[in-house]
Amino acid sequence: MKLLVINGPNLNFLGIREKSVYGNQDYQYLLDLIAKKGEETGCDITVFQSNHEGAIIDRIQEAYFDGTQGIVINPGAYTHYSYAIRDALASITVPKVEIHISDITKREEFRKISVTAPVCDKQIYGQGLNGYLQAIDFIRNKN
Repeated sequence: MKLLVINGPNLNFLGIREKSVYGNQDYQYLLDLIAKKGEETGCDITVFQSNHEGAIIDRIQEAYFDGTQGIVINPGAYTHYSYAIRDALASITVPKVEIHISDITKREEFRKISVTAPVCDKQIYGQGLNGYLQAIDFIRNKN
């Protein structure tokens, strides 16, 4: 199974930014965790990270053509206002899971709003980096 994990702005700063919210593990740790999951499950998992909205949209659109069978996305701050990313996700009919490391329901009011979740099959939050693994399993079980 071919899966795509997309990480939005500031995710590359895991282990650096707001450790009390996002934990001490760095971005490489997350990449290794996802790679291990791919090996264990036989999934071909590509991880893409960008701090730029247009690059994220381009990658979602590329997934339409490259045989991607499921998308895990942590849109970061774009979750709350990027209708462009929402529309790109809505254009792809593969299973999609929106993931957030922190519990967005217990944070600032603006973080409780997701414009991208309604076009995803599931939203996972507050599970730390393990949420990525849960999202991968959800997509595997859905296909």
